[in-house]
Amino acid sequence: MDFDFSDDQVQLRDAVRRWVDKGYGFERRKAIVAGGGFDRAAYTELAELGLCGLYVSDEHGGLGMGPVEGMVVMEELGRGMVLEPLAQTLVASGVLGGYAGADLQAGWLPRIASGEALVVLAHQERGLRYTLGAAQTRATPQGDGWTLTGHKSVVPAGDEADAWLVPALTDQGLGLFLVAKDAAGTQASGYLTQDGSRAAEVSFNGAPAQLVTRDGQTALEHAVDIGIAASSAYAVGVMDQTVAVTADYLNTRKQFGVPIASFQALRHRMADMKMQLELARSMSYYASLKLNAPADERRRALARAKVQLGQSMRFVGQQAVQLHGGIGVTDEYIVSHYFKTLTQLEMVWGDTLHHLGEVSARMQDTAGVFA
Repeated sequence: MDFDFSDDQVQLRDAVRRWVDKGYGFERRKAIVAGGGFDRAAYTELAELGLCGLYVSDEHGGLGMGPVEGMVVMEELGRGMVLEPLAQTLVASGVLGGYAGADLQAGWLPRIASGEALVVLAHQERGLRYTLGAAQTRATPQGDGWTLTGHKSVVPAGDEADAWLVPALTDQGLGLFLVAKDAAGTQASGYLTQDGSRAAEVSFNGAPAQLVTRDGQTALEHAVDIGIAASSAYAVGVMDQTVAVTADYLNTRKQFGVPIASFQALRHRMADMKMQLELARSMSYYASLKLNAPADERRRALARAKVQLGQSMRFVGQQAVQLHGGIGVTDEYIVSHYFKTLTQLEMVWGDTLHHLGEVSARMQDTAGVFA
């Protein structure tokens, strides 16, 4: 099987890498964190590169690309720990493009592709952990439309978004709805998260909503799988830089007159970090390649990937801090930010233990053999 990227994919990767290296350095990232964890100007720059339209079809002004291109882009954004939630844009455009009606697509996909509108998934609720489909938010028919009442937690850039994709219960089961930020009865309260990005608590009190699909369970599971694949690629980029910075530190830091990279025990720990990085990279590829598979196969694959990514993120982050010593936990040094980012990513879209349970529950006669 050929895992080489095409020429177009290589050019896309290089363009994003140049932007990260030249336009999104550590100092700019720290300034964005100090300013609240989201910068509309930086998000606009992503849109100008065409990244907001990766999953949007040509007819709606996007690039019409697929999961592999999304993986390539997210890995490069991970190298710079870019705070702006492009993963949410991929989720929103993928779900709207796959499940929404023509009018809803025409109204929102061109705006998403151009960067004019940021649409994010608001699906988490207090007390429900990572359970999908157990929403307490209710949707009620009203005239030709719907109204929503409920509360969603830890919504990425929720107070900066222009609309939310919201799963809510109807009399027929779970539906998926789109609620514009300027709709009556909505309220969003934002805050910084541990890694410096932004999230919000979002409340709906009889808020007008547009129905995306009545089959909200299927759409929500697909949305989460897109998010897992995107965050997995992003995490690989973060880990790649973490390993590189740690290796550079070991080659620079001296003890007993020699670089500590010459100590065999530390070299073994670096080798273990590199092994975990490559295991994560291979499973990130696997996740992206399975995104367009049938739902059962896709769900099994993404859970497997998240288990490995969670184990790798925890190991690489913790080892990097330990190998750096005290400097590794200081806010001024970039490794502490890598560590916090990896720690938070391990919890996003379901933590490692949750997905280990998912893998176990989905085991078949071919358990242990990846189809």
